[in-house]
Amino acid sequence: MKIYTKTGDEGTTGLFGGKRVTKSSPRIAAYGDVDELNAFLGLAAAETRHEPIKKTLMEIQVSLFTLGAQLASPSTDPKIEVLTASHIDAIERQIDAISGTLEPLKTFILPGGSKTAALLHLGRTVCRRAERSTVYLCGLPGEQVDKWCLIYLNRLSDFLFTLARLANQLEKVQDIPWKPERK
Repeated sequence: MKIYTKTGDEGTTGLFGGKRVTKSSPRIAAYGDVDELNAFLGLAAAETRHEPIKKTLMEIQVSLFTLGAQLASPSTDPKIEVLTASHIDAIERQIDAISGTLEPLKTFILPGGSKTAALLHLGRTVCRRAERSTVYLCGLPGEQVDKWCLIYLNRLSDFLFTLARLANQLEKVQDIPWKPERK
C-alpha cells in the first residue's frame, strides 16, 4: 500500500463513505485536532518512565483512533467502531481511583512539574481544542456527531489533568500552585 495517493493534491480529502470535502472543513479540523492529541499522548507515553501511565496512554490512543474514525464518517456506518458509555465509565473510574491517591487541591495549579506531567497538561489543552472543534462541528446545519464523542473528549481532558498530577506524584515533584499576582 502506498503512503501517497495524490487524491488530496487539490486541497480535498475523502471521508468514510467516499464523500470528498475541503481539507479546511470543520469535520477535518475536528478529527485533525484529535489526531494531534493522539500524537501528543504518544510523546507523553514515550517520555514517561512509569509503565501504568504508558499503558493507559496507549489505551487512550486506541480510543482516539476510534473517535477519529467516527468524526471522519459523516453518517452512521456499522463497519466503524464507536465510542460508548463504557468508554466514559472507564475514564471516570480511573479518575476516581487516581484522585483517591492524590492530595486534594486547594488552589488552581500551573501546568508543569515533571516532564511527563507537562506533556500531559499540553495534551489536555489539545484535548480541549479538539472538544471545541467537535462542538463547533455539532452546531453546523446538517452535521451529526454522536453524543459520546463530545462526552469522551470532555472527560478525557479531566483525566489528563488527573494523570498529570499522578505523574508529578510518581516523580516526587510538587504540583505548582497558582499564586495570583497582587499589584
